[in-house]
Amino acid sequence: MPAKPGSVLKKIGPGIAIAATGIGAGDLIAAAVAGARFGTAILWAALIGALLKYTLNEGIARWQLATGTTLVAGWAEHLSRPLTHIFFAYLMLWSFIVAGALISACGLAAHALFPAISVPVWGIIHSLAAALLVLRGNYSLFENTMKFFIGLMFAVMLLCAALIVPELIPRLPNLLTPVIPPNSGSFLLGVIGGVGGSVTLLSYGYWIRERGWDSASSWHLVRLDLGSAYLLTGLFAASVIIISSGINPQIVSGTGMALAVAERLAELTGAIGKWSFLLGFWGAIFSSMIGVWQGVPYLLADTFARFHSRRPASEAISSTSPVYRYFLIYLTLPPMLLLLFQKPVIIVIIYSITGAFFIPFLAGTLLYMNGTTRWVGRMKNSAGITLLLLAALLLFAYLFFIEIMRYAS
Repeated sequence: MPAKPGSVLKKIGPGIAIAATGIGAGDLIAAAVAGARFGTAILWAALIGALLKYTLNEGIARWQLATGTTLVAGWAEHLSRPLTHIFFAYLMLWSFIVAGALISACGLAAHALFPAISVPVWGIIHSLAAALLVLRGNYSLFENTMKFFIGLMFAVMLLCAALIVPELIPRLPNLLTPVIPPNSGSFLLGVIGGVGGSVTLLSYGYWIRERGWDSASSWHLVRLDLGSAYLLTGLFAASVIIISSGINPQIVSGTGMALAVAERLAELTGAIGKWSFLLGFWGAIFSSMIGVWQGVPYLLADTFARFHSRRPASEAISSTSPVYRYFLIYLTLPPMLLLLFQKPVIIVIIYSITGAFFIPFLAGTLLYMNGTTRWVGRMKNSAGITLLLLAALLLFAYLFFIEIMRYAS
C-alpha cells in the first residue's frame, strides 16, 4: 500500500531544512538572470545542479552513518589536523560575510513587503528573530519551521510559474532535455553551481544526529529525506527560471531583482502574482537565515573542538553548549556592521575564491574517504556515486578556475 503524503512528511526533515537553507538570494538571482536571458530552454540545469548537490550531501551522511563521526572529525583524524585549523579560519570569514549578506537580503525582502520600515531595521529584526528561535526552541521546532517555509516557497513559486506561463505543462520536457543556447555556458554553470548551497551542506550531519539517525540502519531514511529535498530544490530553481523568462535581463542582475520580477508579474497576472512572489522571496531568504543560524554554530563548534586532540571524535556537539551559543552570537550581532559599511574588496575576493574552492574540495575528500573500505566498510561509494562525485569535482573545479581567472584579470 503506498505511503500517505502525511506519513512521508513525518519521516523526512533534515533534508527539508537543508533545502530551505540552501536556497538563498544568490541562488535566486543566478536562476533569475539565466531565465531572463535564455528562457525555459535551460530548465534542465536546475535538476543537474540538484542531483550533484544530492550526491555531495549523500556522501556527507554516508561517512557519518558508517563511522559515527562527522565529516569534519574525519578530516582531522584521517587527513590533517592543521587542515581543520585552516578550515576554521575560512569558516569564520565565510560565516561573517554570509551572515551579513543574509541580514541585508532579509531587510530588502521584508522592505519590499512593508516599505514603512527601513532595510537595516528589518535586517536587524530578522537576525534577532532567527537567533531567538534557535536559542529558545528545540530541533523539532526548527525542523517544523523549515517545513513550513519550504511549503510556502514551493507553493508560491509554482503558483507564480503557472500564472506567468499558462502553457507550463508543454514546457516541462525542457527539464529533461539538455539544450545549450549560444553564449549560455557561464550562466548554465552558475545555475548548476548555485542550486542547493555550499558549506551549509555540512549542517546535514548535525541535523540527522538530532533526528537520531546515527547508524547504517537509517540509510533508507536518509536517501528518502535527501531525495525529496533535492527534488523540491530542483523544481524551485526551475520555477524561478520560468518566472524570469521573458523579463529584460538588465533588471534582474542585482539587488533589485525581486521588485523587478514582482512588477513584471503584476503586469501579467495582477496583484496576486506580485505579492505572492515577494512573499515567496522573503520566505526563501528568511528560511536560509534560520538554517544558517541553527546549523553553522554546530559546524564552527565542531571544527573548533578538533583543536583539542583528546576530545572523542564521535562526541556530539550540543546546541545548549556555551561554545555553540558563542558562535550563534557571532553570527547574529557583528555582521550587522556590514549594513553600515561596504565590504572591503580584498575580503570579498578572498571569500569568493575560497568559497569556489570548497565544493571541489568536498567532492575530492568524499571520493577518497568514502572510497576507502577500511574506514566505511560496506557503505563504500558505489560506481554510480563515484561517477557523480567525479562529475561534481570536475565541474566545480572548473568553476573555481573561472573565479580565479576573473579576479586575476
